[in-house]
Amino acid sequence: MPEGALKLKSGQVVALRLFDLAYEIDLKRAESLWAERAQSASARSRLVRTPPKAVSFGVPPLALDLGPVAIEIGGAPVTVAASVRLYDFGIAAFALRLPVEDMGWDAYVRLVNAMDIAVGPAAPTAIWTEFLAQMRQQLGEALERPSAAPLQEDYLLAVVDGFDIPLTADALQERADLIPLLSGESRPLAEGARRDLLRHRFSYYPDDLAVITWDRAFIYEPQRETDVADVLEIANAQLLEMRTYDELLDDELPRMRDLVEAARRRTNLLASRRYARLARRLHMLVAEVTELAERVDNALQVTEDVYLARVYAAAMDLFRVPNVSAAVDRKLTIIRQTYTALHSEAAGGRAEVLEIAILVLIAFEIVLSLVRH
Repeated sequence: MPEGALKLKSGQVVALRLFDLAYEIDLKRAESLWAERAQSASARSRLVRTPPKAVSFGVPPLALDLGPVAIEIGGAPVTVAASVRLYDFGIAAFALRLPVEDMGWDAYVRLVNAMDIAVGPAAPTAIWTEFLAQMRQQLGEALERPSAAPLQEDYLLAVVDGFDIPLTADALQERADLIPLLSGESRPLAEGARRDLLRHRFSYYPDDLAVITWDRAFIYEPQRETDVADVLEIANAQLLEMRTYDELLDDELPRMRDLVEAARRRTNLLASRRYARLARRLHMLVAEVTELAERVDNALQVTEDVYLARVYAAAMDLFRVPNVSAAVDRKLTIIRQTYTALHSEAAGGRAEVLEIAILVLIAFEIVLSLVRH
């Protein structure tokens, strides 16, 4: 390492992979099954630095220790610590943590990029599918409506606890080029691209720094607090669940149109009953998605911690969670309108049947009176 080069004292690289494991997870049941079958550590997660009154979890996620795992990074075998956090709305967030000590900055950047190549989105998924299989095998009874082909999200965290000399956030940015770490690129980037990558920078104290991008983040935290990393994980979990609802509704809308057309082509006295059944089905779908979407929205409410609120809001905006949520709302509105129309047609059909029945009875009475006379 050249004389005067920046050197990490300690830190870690964390690869996250999130899966939409099930429609819902019974966390109490999962905790009980894990203690019974895996006999390893579990805990309900909470933010470390932020006081409880400053944030509110809808339902605190369940953190499970998966133990050490051997992987290969850059052609060399390494051992990483594996864990998973389960969210009650059906998300499993797996993490692989590689600790780092006494490493030069350039070597650390290469390690971060090598970790992404080894277990990132372009890498083989064997290790992640093994974790999924383990969750399904050991916690299957706690999973409501498991996903056959779950959607997934990935995220990479480069975390530094300290350097060989004390550094402020400003001094760190002067001495270290964060762009290769945040972009994964070895070639120099244009000035506009560099500005975009560094746009979302946050510091609370002079000696801490968080820089977040779409798929990576750099966190410099001498106090070893994990709140920013935890918030980024929750934002990714919310994005993944909203994507799941969006795809569910994308599949449902064409099916709904086909069912409505089929019901309208059959013009007989039982059409209103078919309309009513279809309307009930759509109403149940709207109620189900709305309930779970609200649970996702309330997964974490940041109130008094202004710094963490800024990080959380920036991550939600950067991950485009509001956009996906708005798309879900638009599709729910279409289904609600269809439900209302079907309900009205069903009510109109029942009224027509009743009118026909009354006319038949009147005609019968008239015929009967004529026969008697």
